[in-house]
Amino acid sequence: MERRTGQLTVDSPLGPLLLTSQDGALTVLGWGRAERDAPDAVLDETARQLEAYFAGRLHRFDLLLKPAGTAFRQSVWAAMLAIPYGGTLTYGGVARALGSAPRAVGGACGANPIPVIIPCHRILGSGGAAGGYSGQGGLETKAWLLDLERRHAPEAAAPATAQFALL
Repeated sequence: MERRTGQLTVDSPLGPLLLTSQDGALTVLGWGRAERDAPDAVLDETARQLEAYFAGRLHRFDLLLKPAGTAFRQSVWAAMLAIPYGGTLTYGGVARALGSAPRAVGGACGANPIPVIIPCHRILGSGGAAGGYSGQGGLETKAWLLDLERRHAPEAAAPATAQFALL
């Protein structure tokens, strides 16, 4: 079976974002530009939702996601998707919920292939410490995303509803 892939560059307040899809699902959100855009319906919809997110109008992404990763990483990413817009959890809190260690959760955060949409920026260190952020701009980007969400968060935030599938 031939795999259908697409790529699209989206300009954002964080710089150019490179979106990649495969077989009708978003697989990667990275920083940079495609050599040649090859958009498809899922990438066009992702771009539309990202624009609304960065404008503070979208609080829950509704996209089919297929990030490649181990079963453990998939469980951490699923836990991230349950954190409401404007909310945060700690590495330790997620680790306790999954019966794991904070360092392992941090590793899964760093390996997240779809940051922003799978909100690894919502995971903090103990006592509210920033922890890390593997996206371009590092902790400055993480702080920017958290500030955006705090400014636009509804009083009673609901969990994200993105569809999540194993790749």
